[in-house]
Amino acid sequence: MENYQKLEKIGEGTYGVVYKARDLANGGRIVALKKIRLEAEDEGVPSTAIREISLLKEMRDPNIVRLFNIVHADGHKLYLVFEFLDLDLKKYMESLPVSDGGRGKALPEGTGIELHRLGLGDAIIKKFMSQLCEGVRYCHSHRILHRDLKPQNLLIDRDGNLKLADFGLARAFGVPLRTYTHEVVTLWYRAPEILLGGRQYSTGVDMWSVGCIFAEMCTRKPLFPGDSEIDEIFKIFRLLGTPSEDIWPGVTSYPDFKASFPKWMRDQHAPLCSNLDDAGLDLLEMMLVYDPAGRISAKQACNHPYFEDYNREAYHRNGYH
Repeated sequence: MENYQKLEKIGEGTYGVVYKARDLANGGRIVALKKIRLEAEDEGVPSTAIREISLLKEMRDPNIVRLFNIVHADGHKLYLVFEFLDLDLKKYMESLPVSDGGRGKALPEGTGIELHRLGLGDAIIKKFMSQLCEGVRYCHSHRILHRDLKPQNLLIDRDGNLKLADFGLARAFGVPLRTYTHEVVTLWYRAPEILLGGRQYSTGVDMWSVGCIFAEMCTRKPLFPGDSEIDEIFKIFRLLGTPSEDIWPGVTSYPDFKASFPKWMRDQHAPLCSNLDDAGLDLLEMMLVYDPAGRISAKQACNHPYFEDYNREAYHRNGYH
């Protein structure tokens, strides 16, 4: 750890404290140091976790936060050294003026002032969604799931680009029910197949989370803000209707599905999001399909008509005429 000079504590992640630090071996660049607290501290770091994390160092994509290094200290301490970004989407949304659905909170010190000018209008939502879908597509193409996508682990750089953090950590360390400080890990973005006790899940779990984040950017409010697993399930059922075998084959076989669940009907006339155009609503609906096998993939989402004008602009911005 002698190559890293801790500057300040910047937060408490799911797995441990996160520090802003200086990387002395690489020209003093600023990095984020994530300390991973492992449950069985006396047993050292499992070699499987080290192998999983080592794979993540190979991940190179403009929409993914870079993992620079893994430092294994004192036998049972693990530090992950990430590219540093000083803002996440949750803080960004909270910093929006109250008149724009935010909470008017100040951005963290040192954040580029130009972010104030960005706001969260339709064009920025589309840009963030495009970057989010591209980042997820890249990870899924390398057979890596996130399993815990939420606004807190979508980071925004000074140029207003969105990048995904913490991809692949769930497979290495599991997704705890509580953080190491005993805070409850949010359930608001969790796919129904996980909430219903499914053990086998696939890339669809991340696409459900992307849909929840999309709706929240549009309305400035979480779509399914449940405060327990059953409350989360019922919030989903109330809005989308209680799923049946017809629309989700196999749903009644999930360990935590109960035949006694209330049978809510979906209100077909109420759009999930009132301020989205037809293409955006179509994309959101495809992300929130109950049956994971029928949910849109990240690759399909990147090619959805909602992004057509954004992709065309990006094409010209990059000089491809």
